Amino acid sequence: MVNKKWLVWLMVAVLVMASLAGCAPKAEPAAPAEPAPGAETPAEEAPKIVLILPGPINDQGWNATAYEGLKLVEKDLGVTMEYVESVQQADFESTFRDYGEKGYDLVFAHGTQFFDAAKAIGPQYPDTFFMVINSEEGVEPNVGGIGIREWEGGYVAGTLAAMNTTSKQMGAIGSFPFPVIEGTLDAFEAAAIAVDPAIKVTKTYVNSWDDIQKGKETALAMIEAGSDLVFCSANQVGLGSIDAAKTKGVKAIGYISPQNEVAPGTVISSVTYNTPGLFKVAVQDFLDGKLTATGKSLGWADGVLDVQWTDGVTDEMKATIETTIQDLKDGKIENPYVPGD
Repeated sequence: MVNKKWLVWLMVAVLVMASLAGCAPKAEPAAPAEPAPGAETPAEEAPKIVLILPGPINDQGWNATAYEGLKLVEKDLGVTMEYVESVQQADFESTFRDYGEKGYDLVFAHGTQFFDAAKAIGPQYPDTFFMVINSEEGVEPNVGGIGIREWEGGYVAGTLAAMNTTSKQMGAIGSFPFPVIEGTLDAFEAAAIAVDPAIKVTKTYVNSWDDIQKGKETALAMIEAGSDLVFCSANQVGLGSIDAAKTKGVKAIGYISPQNEVAPGTVISSVTYNTPGLFKVAVQDFLDGKLTATGKSLGWADGVLDVQWTDGVTDEMKATIETTIQDLKDGKIENPYVPGD
């Protein structure tokens, strides 16, 4: 028969052990394990950036320089940018709206002609920054501009042209009568007259960025009227004007991108833009959180303009151009453009 006293003592012992277990401190949850040395950490999501172009990337001019900017950003900053070519003015707003809806972080628009559309659509997408290349304006909270003082490029082109005309008549072709284009042609004319007051410059606008044939026809008309040198600031239209100069045996000044090889012997030299550098500056500012809804304008003093020489330019001509460039850097030459004139 089981000893009752033994059972009583056994039950007391069990109750004491249970009580002690209930008073024991609870274990804390384990801390997250530290990553092993050399282990990869999750990468941040890449920014979504797109470049909107008014023309094709193979235009040997304005749009080609933007594509070079895209490649420079990829190479130097490790950031991939998308691009869309030949967006027409009627589609500017819908294109901006599309990328805003898709949640893009940064939308580049390559040309001052995009500014009004960016100003209208930008505020509707506050999480997207719209950067207009070649605009000196910005609109809060998310529309900015960065560009080149094109009139400074036009001034150097006019100085070089004046030293290479015999008839003292030259033609200057612009795309649209936008202030930045008017300013470029006015500076070209003012520089030429500063070299030789007897020079006459015929200026006209073709209302196109990409009509190469119209560029050729316009330049041919100028040449028939006595011009022996043509200059053009109108993207692809410039290729037509150079072709006209080649056909008629007169000279041309390359502009925006290196165009010396477009027509060797016809193109005296090219005044070029370091447009790729603008994109690198803007993307770096974006990555650093420093983009602001303002306009920024750069010129010779900032290293965003250059001259690509040919063998047809003498040392004396080069010296004159270098002096002109230095005067522009030092602020000794004022912008001759007067709106409304």
